[in-house]
Amino acid sequence: MTAYQHHLIDGRWTPAQSADRTRVFDSASEAELGHVAHGTDAEIGLAVQAAKNAFASWSALPVSARADFVRGIANQLEEHVDSLARGIAAEVGMPLKLSQRIQVQAPILAWRATADLAADCLADARVGNSTITHVPVGVVGAITPWNYPLHQITGKVAAALVAGCTVVLKPSELAPCTARALGEAALAAGLPNGVLNIVLGDAATGQALVDHPDVALLSFTGSTAVGRRIAASAGQALKRVALELGGKSACIATADAPAENVVRQVIGSCFLNSGQSCNSLTRLLVPVERYDTYRALLADAVTRLTLGDPMDSATRMGPLVSAAHRDRVHAVIAESQSQGFDLIAGGSQAPVPATGYYIAPTIFGRVPPQSTLAQQEVFGPVLSVITYETEQQAIEIANGTAYGLAGAVWAADVDHALRLALQLRAGQVDVNGAPYNPAAPFGGFGDSGLGREGGTYGIEEFVEVRAIQMPVASTKEKS
Repeated sequence: MTAYQHHLIDGRWTPAQSADRTRVFDSASEAELGHVAHGTDAEIGLAVQAAKNAFASWSALPVSARADFVRGIANQLEEHVDSLARGIAAEVGMPLKLSQRIQVQAPILAWRATADLAADCLADARVGNSTITHVPVGVVGAITPWNYPLHQITGKVAAALVAGCTVVLKPSELAPCTARALGEAALAAGLPNGVLNIVLGDAATGQALVDHPDVALLSFTGSTAVGRRIAASAGQALKRVALELGGKSACIATADAPAENVVRQVIGSCFLNSGQSCNSLTRLLVPVERYDTYRALLADAVTRLTLGDPMDSATRMGPLVSAAHRDRVHAVIAESQSQGFDLIAGGSQAPVPATGYYIAPTIFGRVPPQSTLAQQEVFGPVLSVITYETEQQAIEIANGTAYGLAGAVWAADVDHALRLALQLRAGQVDVNGAPYNPAAPFGGFGDSGLGREGGTYGIEEFVEVRAIQMPVASTKEKS
């Protein structure tokens, strides 16, 4: 059992002041893995002050030097791929093989890619007689979730560091192993004191970070409800915010779409990480005349999602992160069954392992577009199949939620699919199963948040743009 009772403040692991703790459990065995200390307002204050003190010297470093430190952190993390993958699999529930590739190796590649993009992204530009420069915003408060712990930390911290910002990170108390590993990697890479500070804790710890007057930008990934509160608080202080929030993403299959391919993508997306992904395709929109075809294909495909221990190589889908989250998802499923939707697979009575926070992969058919199930994020392994009569109606249904994070379109002709994709109000749209692009901007419309992560777009979130006007005569003399 691991005790996470130290915070990284000003380059040192310091003992937690508070006796308050969150217990962390293995998602499959329900055994206690450890406990996480709750950072106090005072500890947040010390961390912010350390970041503030470090800002001048860190932001003055050449971009290439900051990028080298970021690469150094990636190199240190790479030495712990196996232990990190096992830790995340135990905490979150993603099967080990997927955890290694998606939860650990992909973020390490992202640390390096961010470093490689920094110089061009932050280079000065000329507009007439103006020189456009990029000024780091200052101290960044980063609050990250448990579902993809290292990935979400990477999207914020790596980009902020190369931009020249200093950071106070409050990671999720439900998945602490990556934060500890990141802190150790930063120290081993020689990152200057105070540039990255990590304060563990719960929602109250995060709120202290949100409220601190010396935090210039708040970067948060999590629920829309919490994002609204952070945005409201930041608005009062005129702080910048970057919010990556919820989703209820739709996949539109046209009448001539290859149904087998559609089902393969939707099953893979909706049930990845046991549905604990904000950008999961959780609504499948199919022509009413093809419903029976899709129903049969989905019912067959879901049988191959072997439910079990994340450490077992045969497992295709693991448990959810906690008992409380499992119970929330279970309640949504039970309520949907009571409404009489067509239960294609799973459901509240489906068999699951006796120990662990398991929910069977569940599919409901003929779900009304305005129902709670079709409108609200479940954040669990639940797919809604919705029928439509015309493609225009499909577009209206797809755009008919408060969210706009991701989407997908399938058609026999790629140009046909693209025409539909261009009508979707979503931050990312896949056409005919196109692969995920980590260099593309990630973020959403509406209740899915503000700002973007990934590639150069993620770095730009952490800078202010400044125009330096030069006398016209001076510009002519230099030309």
